[in-house]
Amino acid sequence: MLQISQQDVEKRLAFDNPWWSGEFGLDANYRDLPERSYFEPFYRLVEKRKVRRAVILLGPRRVGKTVILHQTIRRLLREGTPGNRILFLSLETPVYTATALESFVLSFQERFGHDRETPLTVVFDEVQYLKDWEIHLKSLVDSFPEIRFLASGSAAAALRLKSRESGAGRFTEFLLPPLTFAEYLVFIGREDELIRLVDDSRAVARDIEELNEEFLNYLNYGGYPEAVFNATVRKESGRFIKGDIIDKVLLRDLPQLYGIRDIQELNRLFTTLAYNTGNEVTLEELSQTSGVSKTTLSRYLEYLEAAFLVRRVHRIDQNARHFQRATAFKIYLTNPSMRAALFGYPADDDQSMGALAETALFAQWFHLPDFVDHLYYARWPAGEIDLVGLDPLSQKPAWATEVKWSDRPARDRKLLRHLGAFRAKHPTIKVCEMTTRTIHGKEILADGSTVFLVPTSLAVYEVGKFLLELNRYGQDDSEGI
Repeated sequence: MLQISQQDVEKRLAFDNPWWSGEFGLDANYRDLPERSYFEPFYRLVEKRKVRRAVILLGPRRVGKTVILHQTIRRLLREGTPGNRILFLSLETPVYTATALESFVLSFQERFGHDRETPLTVVFDEVQYLKDWEIHLKSLVDSFPEIRFLASGSAAAALRLKSRESGAGRFTEFLLPPLTFAEYLVFIGREDELIRLVDDSRAVARDIEELNEEFLNYLNYGGYPEAVFNATVRKESGRFIKGDIIDKVLLRDLPQLYGIRDIQELNRLFTTLAYNTGNEVTLEELSQTSGVSKTTLSRYLEYLEAAFLVRRVHRIDQNARHFQRATAFKIYLTNPSMRAALFGYPADDDQSMGALAETALFAQWFHLPDFVDHLYYARWPAGEIDLVGLDPLSQKPAWATEVKWSDRPARDRKLLRHLGAFRAKHPTIKVCEMTTRTIHGKEILADGSTVFLVPTSLAVYEVGKFLLELNRYGQDDSEGI
């Protein structure tokens, strides 16, 4: 039987690392793609070599992880790093599967005569294809203090679980989510055409109807760079998102990681959750609808959250108190495009647009892990608020937003009464907001407080644009796990 030869491995290494022979630039598949907003903060992590940690690039499938790694290599080369100090390996390549990570590193050092003190950058793409990768990578971090190790993978649940089990103190996680609406507008070249920036926290739509049209496109396919840039993929984005993203996670990644035997049961649950995105559900209702027992249901929800497919948001009451025995929660897809892939593209007047608009707004907050943990919804017998942000320290409401895909709030003040009642109880609220379809303005409530009216598409843009700009995903190596 033929075995993979060392010569074959060497040929593949030379192919994957053209900078070794003096070639400069990216593969044609990545060369013309713009940098995501996440590139700069990720690159800052790469540059910080004093703390001995590997950077683990987490995220759902097809959001551009491999592209960011190649763009990182391009930046390193441009800033003077010699090509023979960078090693890139895509571990899904068949010729690499039988080789240990340490063997690659030792062979790389020997090939170019690097000693242990030479600062190197080693990149492992699709690292989950190597069995026990987390143990091997932790050992490498300990053994080679002058090497900056980067790793990424599409099996996000597996990466996160194993990095936290085995990488304590040695790995720093970096989340790369789907595109924000702001990124989408930049990628299609229409941000300046459709948006006028007022200051560092506000924007104005130049043409709200045009912005809404692009918002609808964003809901349908705009979360994934490949669908944005590739006309063929965009034309069949439903099949692309379902087949290459959802199905691979549900049918392969999660069953392999957690030993799930009844894959169809998991699939039924996810379909139910996707259809109900933006809505309140209970374990009892989900169990009856999906046919999954409540015990299994709780485990599946954890798995789907670990895979960055869905996120639960918990409930508070009118006094911002948590429920001790919470059986109800809101469920959100982390990218609204997944619902369109499963159930078809919504039209502007589709009944599902309200829930999808709310999902899109939540999805922008999901890009900021430090913020999303403090998101809730409020519900009490006389009313509800879609999204409430609690101050991390005081746990008191800092802002409240009600999401509508309609201009009725500008004509019917009764629609503002829940916000008014909640705002009256919580003077700590700095921003009280109701989204609309096209109207921008403000309403003064009976107590003299202000409710801002903002078009939903603009509100989604502002969250994705300004929060990311303010925070720039400012993780520090000292925050590694």
